[in-house]
Amino acid sequence: MVFYNKILHAYVLIELKTTKLTPKAAGQINMYLNYYAAEVNDPEDNPPIGIILCTDKDSVAAEYALGGLSNQIFASRYVLYMPNKEQLIKQVEEVLNRWHSHEGD
Repeated sequence: MVFYNKILHAYVLIELKTTKLTPKAAGQINMYLNYYAAEVNDPEDNPPIGIILCTDKDSVAAEYALGGLSNQIFASRYVLYMPNKEQLIKQVEEVLNRWHSHEGD
């Protein structure tokens, strides 16, 4: 799926995988991002962003598969249901807490 984020002035490419994160998936979306950067982006656009939604991601495998790539690629696992408001708030707070605890690293 491809979207254009007007606020970021960037294309957002989303890859939905029915398996866990693999190096092949990272390479595939990296190729798509390179294509968009070279062939689709206008001069005022920011580099495209890639998101891989998969059934599971091993943190170590994700680090090696996505590390060293110049493109912005993010991986996350998806769920089959939408969390309720309280669950969603809790998940966002957990992510923010992890983010802030690693800022000084």
